[in-house]
Amino acid sequence: MTNILVIGSTGQIGSELTMKLRREIAGSTVVAGYIPGAEPKGELKESGPAEICNVCDGSQIADIVRKYDIDTIYNLAALLSAVAERKPLMAWDIQMNGLINILEVAREHGCAVFTPSSIGSFGPGTPRDNTPQDTIQRPTSMYGVTKVATELLSDYYFHKYGVDTRSVRFPGLISYTTLPGGGTTDYAVDIYYSAVKGEEFACPLAAGTFMDMMYMPDALDAAVKIMQADPAKLIHRNSFNIASMSFDPEIVCAEIRKHYPDFRMRYEIDPVRQTIADSWPNRMDDSCARAEWGWEPSYDLASMTGDMILHLKEKLL
Repeated sequence: MTNILVIGSTGQIGSELTMKLRREIAGSTVVAGYIPGAEPKGELKESGPAEICNVCDGSQIADIVRKYDIDTIYNLAALLSAVAERKPLMAWDIQMNGLINILEVAREHGCAVFTPSSIGSFGPGTPRDNTPQDTIQRPTSMYGVTKVATELLSDYYFHKYGVDTRSVRFPGLISYTTLPGGGTTDYAVDIYYSAVKGEEFACPLAAGTFMDMMYMPDALDAAVKIMQADPAKLIHRNSFNIASMSFDPEIVCAEIRKHYPDFRMRYEIDPVRQTIADSWPNRMDDSCARAEWGWEPSYDLASMTGDMILHLKEKLL
């Protein structure tokens, strides 16, 4: 992994992953792929090359791969869960037709490909607690449908053509750097912003709605480490369960109140997000990722909360 293209480099994950790769992969060229209207800014723009890269344009991807001799593609282009429910055809076009374009370019040019999956790839028929690595996946959202199809298509290109495809099933991701953009788990970011700003938080999910969550530094580590893993040790590829912490709104609210005792939260349930959340696991079993490539998170709820509040105070106050 030396010359890397990050597609979706200005999104919630991509903006931080691009910078991590530039800092940590010695001798690398990391190209920030973006679409017009979402151009890189600040350090992301100044620290390395950037190219317009629309996943729906296979020739554009191929041109970048040839120009920079790309060997690894991180495909982060996607609509998040709640947005995908409002725009299902656009979600399919970006997440499936875009993936086909990337996989074809990878097949022709010998690139490895990382395309993340999600807890959204599971459905109401999946075991909710300690969700197995290999289990029934019958999601009821367009986001989930595309994630299952992504896993299957990525595995197909590995077995059929030898394309080195790998991925993880991300839980809800929590970050102080980039705001999320329409995911079911977004409340777990928004609640920290409200607390630091001294505002009451309107929670869109009901008490008792448990979901897997992860602090962004752990998610970024997973995205890098799986691509560096010894392929001989990988029994699975697309996609690995990874887990860090599981909580409901009441639990994260109680943790925040250790720092802000007067913090207030009320419930304003979003039916779309609640329906999606109710179909997702409470907690995934990530033993295969731990065994096959050494996955291990660094943050739990308490340590993440302290770090989030520290950085948000610097950012907002």
